This record gives sequence, C-alpha cells and structure tokens, in this order.
Amino acid sequence: MNPTQELIDQIYRERVLRARRQAPDEKFFAGPRLFERACRLMIAGIRDQFPEADDAQVSAILNERLQLLRRLEKRQ
Repeated sequence: MNPTQELIDQIYRERVLRARRQAPDEKFFAGPRLFERACRLMIAGIRDQFPEADDAQVSAILNERLQLLRRLEKRQ
C-alpha cells in the first residue's frame, strides 16, 4: 500500500513542528547527527556495491564521494 499525499503532508508537518519545538542546542547537534547517519548509509551502500573492499578502501571511496558532493554543492 502506497502512502497518500495527505499522509505524506501530515508526516512532513509533524516533523516541521517537532523541529520547531527543539531547543537551540538540540538543533545545533542535529546537523552532525544527520551527517553521521548519511555517512553510515553511504558506507552500507559502498559495502553492498564493493563487497570485497576492506575498511581502508571503503573509507577512500566514501571520501571520494564526499568530495564529489562538495564540488557539486559549490556549483549550485
């Protein structure tokens, strides 16, 4: 079953309201936590794409992808 647009909008509104209620220090630390989570997801994707890669190779690929993202963000 696919979520309806109404449900998607409701979830988005709830997330926005929850973020607005956060204390300033919680908001400050949310950025690094989100970055850490994104890196963990990227590492999982790298390990799936390159199952033979060791930790050093996974780190190198992650760094390459992060550098690519930074270059792409500078273009915008």
